[in-house]
Amino acid sequence: MSITLQNLGRRYNREWIFRHIDYTFSFGKKYAVLGPNGSGKSTLLKMICGSLAPSEGKITYENISAESVLPENVYQQLTIAAPYMELVEEFTLRELIAFHFKFKSCLPGFNLEEVVKTLHLEKALDKEIRFFSSGMKQRVKLALACCSGSSIVLLDEPMSNLDAAGEDWYLSLIDRTINADRILIIASNQEKEYAFCDEQIDIISYKQEKLSFL
Repeated sequence: MSITLQNLGRRYNREWIFRHIDYTFSFGKKYAVLGPNGSGKSTLLKMICGSLAPSEGKITYENISAESVLPENVYQQLTIAAPYMELVEEFTLRELIAFHFKFKSCLPGFNLEEVVKTLHLEKALDKEIRFFSSGMKQRVKLALACCSGSSIVLLDEPMSNLDAAGEDWYLSLIDRTINADRILIIASNQEKEYAFCDEQIDIISYKQEKLSFL
């Protein structure tokens, strides 16, 4: 799987969030999208996953056989975990995991029981998500994204709401689930979240203040 950004730009009103991004995310690599809060990291991830359209340029996707994947179908090969994403809080953990894997396949070697073991939340299996702490919810988001059999994994500020033990757990999860068969893209401004990445993209390099033609 590869993702190619061609002259990509996104604007809100008269202000460009970023512009003229030409970049290819290649199969089997880990990437960090860097920049301060409000710089456009989350916007770029939303565009890659198809929830936001470019203001200019385009994104193309190719599978491992170099066949094009339509943008409207890329969700089938992609998972994402982000602070702005909500879980179904009325579900128990057991119900949420079962619901998620009705739509996504499991990563080889994983099933419902193995995901729960990975989370270290066996005692909370029948507890409703609304009673989980923010750190527990973040673990669930990360585990569902990483333990799915998706070719592309997007993580936005993955250590949000995690304590020191949770941060160690996150690094272990990445080591266990992200391999040469996947693309990992992390949006972050904390080095400990992305220190293992192969390449870094500084979003500030692509910022322009206002539309040049207005």
